[in-house]
Amino acid sequence: MTHWNPVRILARFPPMNAIHGKFVIAGNLRLWTEQCGDPADPPILLVMGTSTPGAGWPDELVEALAAGGRQVIRFDHRDTGRSDCVDFTATPYTMADMAADAIAVLDGYGIVAAHIAGASLGGAIGQWLAVHRPERVLSLTAIMTGPMGHSAGPAFARALAGLEPDPHDLPPPTPRFLRHLAGSATVAPAGRAGHIARNVETWRVLNGDVLPFDEPAARRLAETAYDLASDHAAAANHDPAGRTMTDDRLVPLSSIAAPTLVVHGTEDPLRPLPHGEALAAQIPHARLTAVPGMGHSFLSPGLPRRIGEIILDHTSHA
Repeated sequence: MTHWNPVRILARFPPMNAIHGKFVIAGNLRLWTEQCGDPADPPILLVMGTSTPGAGWPDELVEALAAGGRQVIRFDHRDTGRSDCVDFTATPYTMADMAADAIAVLDGYGIVAAHIAGASLGGAIGQWLAVHRPERVLSLTAIMTGPMGHSAGPAFARALAGLEPDPHDLPPPTPRFLRHLAGSATVAPAGRAGHIARNVETWRVLNGDVLPFDEPAARRLAETAYDLASDHAAAANHDPAGRTMTDDRLVPLSSIAAPTLVVHGTEDPLRPLPHGEALAAQIPHARLTAVPGMGHSFLSPGLPRRIGEIILDHTSHA
């Protein structure tokens, strides 16, 4: 395991390449996508986490990747951003369906195979792709996530019930995060301002208590997510989709052949570091980079560019 040095002097990048957006078709859904960088450069598909549109990948991170010679594609998951929403009650979906969306994005750009970088739920989707669609995956960077076949539900339930953690299970979220979650569940936000304020506070807690919190960036992300959404309740569908443990998620990760880097914050309040350690241990030849002070987000000044450099380094050697 290596530790990323937070005081490293990072190179400055030229101004960001233009971002070009378009819809692609995934089954009967339209997904909004954005491409940045030279289409002739090696492609990186960025897969965001639960209930968050593609803007969850900060422009600064995208800029670092594009300036480093990568074609970068990010997209809004179904039920977020400009992408179509789904009647989850009538047509529930699973992680496999969200992985198929990622493949549809690659197809929409005529990309045979790409480097996959996924954060949180996106990291689990990346694992699914590396297991079930290995011909489409040049490398995998799994950020702030755990093994896709591990259910976090039992540890979560024990913690909410005030029970001691199961020593044979991966650790639950921190008490501060659980208190925030419980408080958020009891008070419904009122209107746009209420939704944005609640989301900013959620990002504050997810950032952890070590690295400084970039509140303006968190507010911009919360505003973007709210303003682009056609159904503000739809993004919550990602939670049951991500928790549904289907047989395809239980395939051993030892089958992953793509060069894999696991990136995890030492202060992640949602998925503490042992989740990343467990993931790296299950994938042959995977490397683990622990980022000191990082929580469960990219919302700290300088952190997006730092993560971009880590991804660039990994994809350069894959």
